[in-house]
Amino acid sequence: MSLTRFMQSLPLAALMLASGCVPPPNAAIAPSGPSPAASAAQGVALDSPGLVSAADPRAAEAGAQMLRLGGSATDAAIATMLALTVVEPQSSGIGGGGFLVIGDDAGSVETIDGREMAPKAATPQWFYVDGKPLPFGEAIPGGRSVGVPGNLRLAALAHNGKGRLAWRTLFQPAIRMAREGFQITPRLRTILGAASRTGALDPDARALYYGADGQPLPVGTLVRNPALAATLETVAARGADSFYAGENAALVASKVGTAPRNPAPMTTADIAAYKAVKRPAVCGQYRAYRICGMGPPSSGATTVFAILKQLERFDMKALGPANPVAWHLIAESQRLAYADRDQYLADSDFVPVPVTGLTDPSYLAERSALIAETTTLGTVQPGTPPGAKLAFARADPQEEHGTTHFVAVDRWGNAASYTSTIEGPFGSGLMVGGYYLNNELTDFNIVPDRNGKPTANRVEGGKRPRSSMSPTLVYGPDGKLRLAVGAAGGVTIPAQVAKAIIGVLDWNLSAREAIALPVIFAPGGDTVFIEKGTSLEAMIPALQQLGHGQVLARSPSFKANAIERVGNRWRGAADPRSEGAAVAP
Repeated sequence: MSLTRFMQSLPLAALMLASGCVPPPNAAIAPSGPSPAASAAQGVALDSPGLVSAADPRAAEAGAQMLRLGGSATDAAIATMLALTVVEPQSSGIGGGGFLVIGDDAGSVETIDGREMAPKAATPQWFYVDGKPLPFGEAIPGGRSVGVPGNLRLAALAHNGKGRLAWRTLFQPAIRMAREGFQITPRLRTILGAASRTGALDPDARALYYGADGQPLPVGTLVRNPALAATLETVAARGADSFYAGENAALVASKVGTAPRNPAPMTTADIAAYKAVKRPAVCGQYRAYRICGMGPPSSGATTVFAILKQLERFDMKALGPANPVAWHLIAESQRLAYADRDQYLADSDFVPVPVTGLTDPSYLAERSALIAETTTLGTVQPGTPPGAKLAFARADPQEEHGTTHFVAVDRWGNAASYTSTIEGPFGSGLMVGGYYLNNELTDFNIVPDRNGKPTANRVEGGKRPRSSMSPTLVYGPDGKLRLAVGAAGGVTIPAQVAKAIIGVLDWNLSAREAIALPVIFAPGGDTVFIEKGTSLEAMIPALQQLGHGQVLARSPSFKANAIERVGNRWRGAADPRSEGAAVAP
């Protein structure tokens, strides 16, 4: 399926990734004193214990507990990831992977790659049956889509360098919620119904989240997950290695190899061999600000920076968010950035990715020169950045779903921006030890070549699939952190993050206001997608007059989280479309 057809089908995808403004669920652990969420909205002092923003207030509270205990931003982010495994099983967890961007008060930035990895037996035609590629939807359920999970190796590597609390302490809120129970929220209930093909695929998952009639349990139902509590207790006591060896590794390999749909070879050796990797941060200058993010196998940093840098010569502040020309320019810049993403981005351990060239100011100025305020580009083609090797074909746009993002800051001025995922709703649908296994390998190009040339993001054994996750840190002219931001929503993530940065830096909006801005998404071709029910719908005629041949209003679900520095205070922001919250200790 083409990306255009996928986006046109988004009424269903919106349900699968549903958000919508709903009352926040009851926290599993009730904080004392003033409402932490209210404090976060008003802002907290820079020398306070810190702040956490996440897609679920119970997970944000888990992170805030670590800050309350004297933990670091990294401690808080890890505790939040673990808690999301419990309360947001549809989007992320220890059965998946992620990317973490860590920055300190002096502007030093480190990044950790915890992206899932293909088993050694994987080949470019991994998703072929009888010589034909599986349709995308058929490739998701079962074993063939599962990559070796990376989140716990990422967490261990980050904790070894940046943690202040004991490893086992980070697990306690998640263990408590899994053991004592958590309530099903409206969003989880909606996704359980819309994505039952994966949500209810595994008997263990059906027993947790569905009734005897096969229907999802009602909103407010208290769910206890003792198997997940036991898994977390083991890793808390024995370390991350216990997840990648022994009983858990054997169970994962067996589950993948004997899956009822698409069984595939994954060995305990594949699982034991997984390592999280420290990667160079990708940073660049946008106006007076330094933008830092995650490099390959993520396409996030290069795509976000290209969108921004190609807009730098335009007076976005003067245009403002009410002007259709501003959104036209954003769409045009996206078209160019996504064309380069599709051509060049992949796992840099397997293919040469011209990161320096893709972020080179002169190259991006050449790309920017193609953009006009009064008309649209014709057919968009990838550019040729310095250092590029044109040995690979440009792939057709690939579908992506899901994910969650969360951010934390601490009393020392450190920030952690962490995007975690199991890919689609409930990942592969396979469950081990109370957690879902990812379907991350469908982020590879299912069709590995085009016109006789291989694509950079084809499947290979031991390779990590390209990602759109875009955890980002923004530093101000004074060298201090201005914004930590990221988003969920598959291939739309770079567009969401760039839009939020423009809102804060160019339009002087608060982080929450910038996240709440409508989303425009132009990944290529002549189709522009705008968020249904927003101010962008009224701009459709103007966008068409500017030359955009097809402007479609769709209702995908977006979910971003951020923390910003305003004066001498941290302020949290959660997407008003979601159930998310920012919580102060």
